[in-house]
Amino acid sequence: MINSTHIQHFTDIVGADNIYSDMAHLLAYSYDATREHFKPDAVLFPKDEADIAEILKYCNKHKIIIVPRGAGSGFTGGALPSKGGIVLAMEKHMNKILEIDMKNMVAIVQPGVINMDLQRAVEKVGLFYPPDPASQDYSTIGGNVSENAGGMRAAKYGITKDYVMATRAVLPNGDVIKAGKRTIKDVAGYNISGILIASEGTLAVLTEITLKLIPKPKMTKTAMGIFDTVNDAMEAVYKTMASGITPVAMEFLDNLTIRAVEKTFNKGLPIEAGALLVTDVDGNLEDDLDFQLAQIEKVFKENGCSEFRIAKDEKEAADLWFARRNASPALSVYGSKKLNEDVTVPRAVLPELLEKFYAIAKKYNVNIPCFGHTGDGNVHTNVMVDGSDPEQVKIAYQAIEEVFQATIDLGGTLSGEHGIGLAKAPYMRMAFTNEEMNLFKSIKAAFDPNNILNPAKMGLK
Repeated sequence: MINSTHIQHFTDIVGADNIYSDMAHLLAYSYDATREHFKPDAVLFPKDEADIAEILKYCNKHKIIIVPRGAGSGFTGGALPSKGGIVLAMEKHMNKILEIDMKNMVAIVQPGVINMDLQRAVEKVGLFYPPDPASQDYSTIGGNVSENAGGMRAAKYGITKDYVMATRAVLPNGDVIKAGKRTIKDVAGYNISGILIASEGTLAVLTEITLKLIPKPKMTKTAMGIFDTVNDAMEAVYKTMASGITPVAMEFLDNLTIRAVEKTFNKGLPIEAGALLVTDVDGNLEDDLDFQLAQIEKVFKENGCSEFRIAKDEKEAADLWFARRNASPALSVYGSKKLNEDVTVPRAVLPELLEKFYAIAKKYNVNIPCFGHTGDGNVHTNVMVDGSDPEQVKIAYQAIEEVFQATIDLGGTLSGEHGIGLAKAPYMRMAFTNEEMNLFKSIKAAFDPNNILNPAKMGLK
């Protein structure tokens, strides 16, 4: 707990308009997309890096917990103040695009910049920032970096870590560091910037991020394949990627998801289909896009695709993408509680992975609709139950544990984009050895010996 002396000190740093301990603010900053609630003791809105350094220096001295927060859109509780303390909120002041460097094709931003705002700003000058998490309209770049966010374009363009060139950050003792450069190559010293990516705010507070940009492709085309079985669709995914064609996106919906979208939105989807694959290709020449789509259609039809639809214009493209973009909310037809996981495996084992998931669903007599970014092996697996029934909730968590084990057995990982946070922390020892967990703890202790920065996340104390 913080006392009046602490509150006065923080007020002196940030000003009375940037510190709140009233119930409305404490409640507003007590939750994220997990819908779990943990009230902080206060919420601070730092104006700049100097404020953050002073706040952390004081908190380190007085053992006050600090939890950095972007938009609070995370699915694993990474920004929840589960041990109380102070939420350090970036959206009010630390939200500026500081520079778009056309010559070197980089952008320098503060952590509170909204992902889509950055995309639009760089596209106005003919450049492109590809990482596009589903929350891109409101999630922040700082949060994206802290969770190493992905998105639909990851199949071709990669994820957040592939675009972070450098970071400025404040350590828990108040020291300011800069890791990385805006150079294409940089092999001097340890890759501290890489360690900060996906660290979920447990090691340092990001204050500035340098991001790689690329030229924006001039055109995009969209297509959808309809498959009789999930296995056929999964075979088509990895065979397409091995054919020499790299689509921008390769997104998947299984039959349960198709039926949920159709029941909710009545868009005329083929409810008897085993699976749908929605794909985008891009480039600078229309002939090239047509060639890519022809190759994808060939591979799809060699693997059980009964119908291949190519969008003729942007409206048709939006219609083809509608089912994928609205898959998650539609799943509420199967239950009021969703355990939404983002497991990821090597693409070639996707057919086996989905077979295992459906066997788990049958074993526990629950619905497990699946959809997601199969172009990069990332499947959103949703165990759906009645949240008002404690027995069903218990069964759901048993099923999720088996989902994780099946994923790990196939060489996969607990998370492809959502991170670990609180939600997946109990499963970390399924995926990592004692030696590996001890190494994580040693890294945490080296950065934050007093454990004031976002404690209890990622399975760490």
